[in-house]
Amino acid sequence: MQPGEEIESLVDELEQIVVEAKSSFGGGGQKKIVDAEEIYGILDEIRRTFPQEFQDARRIIKEQGETLDRAQKQADAIIADAQQQAMVIAGDQEVVRLANQQAENIRDQAQQYERDTRYNAEEYADTVLSHLEENLKSLTSTVTRVRQTLNENSGAANDGNDNW
Repeated sequence: MQPGEEIESLVDELEQIVVEAKSSFGGGGQKKIVDAEEIYGILDEIRRTFPQEFQDARRIIKEQGETLDRAQKQADAIIADAQQQAMVIAGDQEVVRLANQQAENIRDQAQQYERDTRYNAEEYADTVLSHLEENLKSLTSTVTRVRQTLNENSGAANDGNDNW
């Protein structure tokens, strides 16, 4: 029998006894004569059944509570895991963001270094070429003077040869 069915059956039996009992004289149908021994027997049986019914009900309630506790713990574990995964994902995204930012900074620094290096190289080349130009002018000037001197000396030597 299912929990509660036995007690329900015993209560039905009590009701049947009252229905089948003879009405008392002068009670107007509301008072009946019943066998007290039979009623007490059924009440004793109800009292014996109640503890079992209560135990069954307590056991069912306890099992439901344990099931709910397990479900709550499982739900808490799932939530904690999801939160941890969300933190890991957020951390990964932050790492990626920081890496991108650092890469952009490095690229900017490299471009600035390239500009500075190109400027310095062009300035150095200009300085070297300027010195070279001055040296070439000086050398050209020296060559011109030497040639003039040679021409003058050679003209003077030719003039002196004619005198001999």
